[in-house]
Amino acid sequence: MPDLKSIPDDMKWKLSSQLAASLPAMYEVVFRPEVGKRFDELEQRIWVELGNLSFDIARSLQLPIKNSQDLAQSMRIVMMILFGPDYKGEILEVGEDGAVIIVKRCPFANELRTIGSDVEQAFRRCLAFNLTSMKKFNPKYSSRYVRAMCMGDRQCEIKVGIDKEESKKQANEKPT
Repeated sequence: MPDLKSIPDDMKWKLSSQLAASLPAMYEVVFRPEVGKRFDELEQRIWVELGNLSFDIARSLQLPIKNSQDLAQSMRIVMMILFGPDYKGEILEVGEDGAVIIVKRCPFANELRTIGSDVEQAFRRCLAFNLTSMKKFNPKYSSRYVRAMCMGDRQCEIKVGIDKEESKKQANEKPT
């Protein structure tokens, strides 16, 4: 009789991440008609909390978060852990302290397409997750979407760099 140990770890990870990726699409189909206009607000709070959890994962793995390249690489690793092996991405280094996370395959957008739902719903989820994660990882930095697959682009491009507003605020707080 087969047991859990007889199933390869990569297969267990693939199956569990497929389930996790399909949950938002299932919630979309079941809860949006019932909850109505409040659905987006409530769901966004969940993705913000997931962004907070991503920092706990990064910290427990001691992932680097000092500069844009560190942050982008650490975000990519955390997203692969949370979203599974169907998430495909890479990092481009841009300038002295800039990076771009390129997402080539997103399991959440794919699941929404599979059920015939509005793929643009994935953007709000990803935006809430990504902005929250980046600020938790290092408040001196921010991320900005340049392109998004769920909005019709070929791939997602998330620019990571020093948060200009945060830099101004810190400069104003320094004693003269």
